[in-house]
Amino acid sequence: MRLDKKISPLDNVIYRHYRITHALRIALAFILTFLIVRLTHIPEGTWPLITLVVVMGPISFWGNVVQRVMERVSGTVLGSASGLIALWLELYSLPLMLVWCAIVMFVSGYLTLGKRPYMALLIGITLAVVCGAGPGDMEMALWRSGDVIFGSFLALFFASIYPQRAFIHWRMQMADYLMSLNKIYSAWLSPNLLERPHLHGKLKSAMSQMVKMRSLFAPASKESHIPREVFDAVQTLSRNLLCTLELLADAYWSSRESHFLMLNARTLRSAQLLILDTLEKLSLMLLNGTRGDELKISHQLNESAEELKALMAEMNAAHHLEAQVYGYVWLSAQVAEQLKSMGDLITLTMQKEEAQISSGKTPKA
Repeated sequence: MRLDKKISPLDNVIYRHYRITHALRIALAFILTFLIVRLTHIPEGTWPLITLVVVMGPISFWGNVVQRVMERVSGTVLGSASGLIALWLELYSLPLMLVWCAIVMFVSGYLTLGKRPYMALLIGITLAVVCGAGPGDMEMALWRSGDVIFGSFLALFFASIYPQRAFIHWRMQMADYLMSLNKIYSAWLSPNLLERPHLHGKLKSAMSQMVKMRSLFAPASKESHIPREVFDAVQTLSRNLLCTLELLADAYWSSRESHFLMLNARTLRSAQLLILDTLEKLSLMLLNGTRGDELKISHQLNESAEELKALMAEMNAAHHLEAQVYGYVWLSAQVAEQLKSMGDLITLTMQKEEAQISSGKTPKA
């Protein structure tokens, strides 16, 4: 998968309505699997259908589906083997069979609280399914086990047809989040306003948007082979950026006198426009893929940060230390540095080789 591939209009429609896409995929997969079972007269034909729904139902992204199928197959194989042993032991001694089942269920219950709870749970479930075939009925037990594995691979097949990728979904959500920050920042610092705009609803929406992205990190990391730490670093920067922009607005609107001073400062206005432009460019970079603008963005942000630091030095030298203005200048420099780090991380996520090489060198927010 090309990580910097442009998100097509079709991808845009599918991922904007991913719940409808997922529901349609499950419905079609169920109908086709039902027809296969009926036309081939597979014994115990309900198990492929149950397995298909269980594997595909709660998850839609390719990175999660593959892991879930592997755990389902592994758990089924181990549970089937345990069930067949139990049926064989029942032919000789029921107490011995019960002891064996107790041991298997003890191990299953213990492992459900570990790293692979789904696989461990399936060992116990498959043991129960196989044992329910009846004393010594090995053929029925094997059919049930095979049906579960068959259903798992059918789920993998249907999920692989134009799969929904968490990495693409993350790119789109991150692009939307950056554009939300662009609009909030633009509204806060508009020169046409005399009072601070009330944007609590938009802030809450942006925060909720950011929190929802966390559920995409694990499958996106599996799909792209980018270390999870890179996505965590982007998330940390996203949160810090939102908080810093809010503090920036507090300083900008703290008093009428300082507000008019900042409004007419050429360096500060240039920094504001650069921040707005950078947020938009980073958003477009996520949607369209990297196009060589990363170095230009980084250079402009470095220049802006240096100008703001020089302005702070001049204020110190002139002993003109009005708290609101100085705080605003310092926060603007922080935003420029955060956006530079954000640009570096976004470039890293779009370039697979660099992400793998730099897994131990993730920039810290």
